[in-house]
Amino acid sequence: MRVLAIGDIHGCNTALQTIAAAVAFKPTDTVITLGDYVDRGPDSKAVIDYHIRLKSQTNLICLRGNHEVMMLEAKEEPDILSVWQDCGGAETLASYGNGDISEVPAAHWEFLTATQRHYEMEKDFFVHANVDPDLPLAEQPDEILFWEHIYSPAPHVSGKRMICGHTRQKQGDPLDLGHVICIDTSAYRKGWLTCLEVRTGIFWQANEEGAIRRGMLG
Repeated sequence: MRVLAIGDIHGCNTALQTIAAAVAFKPTDTVITLGDYVDRGPDSKAVIDYHIRLKSQTNLICLRGNHEVMMLEAKEEPDILSVWQDCGGAETLASYGNGDISEVPAAHWEFLTATQRHYEMEKDFFVHANVDPDLPLAEQPDEILFWEHIYSPAPHVSGKRMICGHTRQKQGDPLDLGHVICIDTSAYRKGWLTCLEVRTGIFWQANEEGAIRRGMLG
């Protein structure tokens, strides 16, 4: 069984489909997407559509990112709508047609609402952004899990390795600190979308031009 983690997608559906074709997800795989499915890139609607389909094909774990937080808040609080649009929400709404939040279908809101705060395995845990190293995962503040960038992260009290996104690796390569791996490799800014096979360190990367490349941590 493979454990595959995918970094911040940000509406880059061409890169996502290129990754999917190269990796060929299997029913025995556990696929963990780290959040930020929406905003900034060209086709957030297609990205969510694909995740909904993928749930019936593999063991899919979908985490929540700060951009899902903003989108959900914009639905409930009109005053936040313009703030979200300025942070990439305008591109998301355009992918649904006329740019109106009412065009987002119920199934997509259900998908967003069902996203998880974190996911934990025997040796690794997965979050969108960061953690307080001294707190158990269940006690992590939302502000840290969804919003805080990593700078010089300390090992987590659990002793487990953290796999995260959110902190953009502008050079396009995953960041491997041993106890922390960050796989946000700037997909929407002409960078790469990364899919990491967690147990082997092999990773695939694709971009919005449909190019694909492969590497290994370390």
